[in-house]
Amino acid sequence: MTHHIVIGAGLAGAAAACSLTARGEDVTVLERHTPANDRGSSHGSARIFRYAYPDRLYTELVVRARELWDDLEAKSGTELITRTGALDFGDARHTDLLAEIFDEVGVEYEVLDPESAAERWPQFAFDTDVLWHPDAGVIDAETTVTTMLDRAVDTGRARILTDWTVTEVARRYEGGFSVTSATGDVVEGDRVIVAAGGWLPDLLGDLGFPPAFLEALPTFEVRQEQAFHMPYRDAGADGRPSTLWPTFIHKSGEMFTYGLPGGRDAGFAGQKFAQFNGGKVIGSALDQDGQITEEMRARMIDYAKRNLPGLIPEPYAETTCLFTNTPNEDFVIDEVDGLVIVSACSGHGAKFAPLLGEFAADLATGAGDVPDRFRVGSASTM
Repeated sequence: MTHHIVIGAGLAGAAAACSLTARGEDVTVLERHTPANDRGSSHGSARIFRYAYPDRLYTELVVRARELWDDLEAKSGTELITRTGALDFGDARHTDLLAEIFDEVGVEYEVLDPESAAERWPQFAFDTDVLWHPDAGVIDAETTVTTMLDRAVDTGRARILTDWTVTEVARRYEGGFSVTSATGDVVEGDRVIVAAGGWLPDLLGDLGFPPAFLEALPTFEVRQEQAFHMPYRDAGADGRPSTLWPTFIHKSGEMFTYGLPGGRDAGFAGQKFAQFNGGKVIGSALDQDGQITEEMRARMIDYAKRNLPGLIPEPYAETTCLFTNTPNEDFVIDEVDGLVIVSACSGHGAKFAPLLGEFAADLATGAGDVPDRFRVGSASTM
């Protein structure tokens, strides 16, 4: 029996544990804080699930991931994705390319001119054609992590160690690995899966990866994103809107903005939105301060006034989260000498969570492979 050690209990790590234990493998998950904690990238109840990518590979992977989401929801009896539909617009969003890929892959969609779109969604101001795909939605990230870890533990093959800070991964003379914590505790196993998210840059030199592998890795850039919740104008007594808002991506030459209905952690009372990669660059998750800047607050209030007439342009809740980016926004998923890395999801990895877990399990067990673009040293442009 192979014992796998998973570093990180966010979406990718939890998915890896869930997939491995479903295959009869033993797993220990090591988490620096607690699963889906607010210092990482998998906390809260609102992440976008969408199919729209200007890149066929990712759209195809979303289709594969959705099947796994459906299976997870069915087996756990828990709704993890709320269907809202999604809008894509803006002079730099290239809706014609998105539509072409949807035709090729078989994703339902509709393209509307600005006037027709405004009639259907008067809470938005549109200045370009709008692509609508109804099967998009909102992921409850925290509940997803909890659900996947619960399923792993329920097999009797997984344990979750919290407040466990990894300081070193070393190869054992007799084979396998020993992982040491900041307090000197040691966990031993045959394979190690690194799903450390924003902590990855600080950990890389201590994880036992061969020097040539480390040199081939892309540069990882961690950003502290700033998101704002603004209330609905047509809210009822409970703060919720009379009709469910869709998620959206608005990409113009001026700014790249994304938004979605806020989840339970903001009382379901407003739309959550942010400038994509608008946050400051930090060294790693260790350097985050959780601070909202006046400049970004003013920028997003101005954005709401001009583009979201259905909102009251006054934030009632604000939050930060971490994006760990590669230069081309591709994922890094690879294996070398018993070490697997599943990280650097560039701010768009949540929707793929169960598929990332399958990829990690495939690499750890030798049962399958991953797209070549995600392997270290590959070159692509997203």
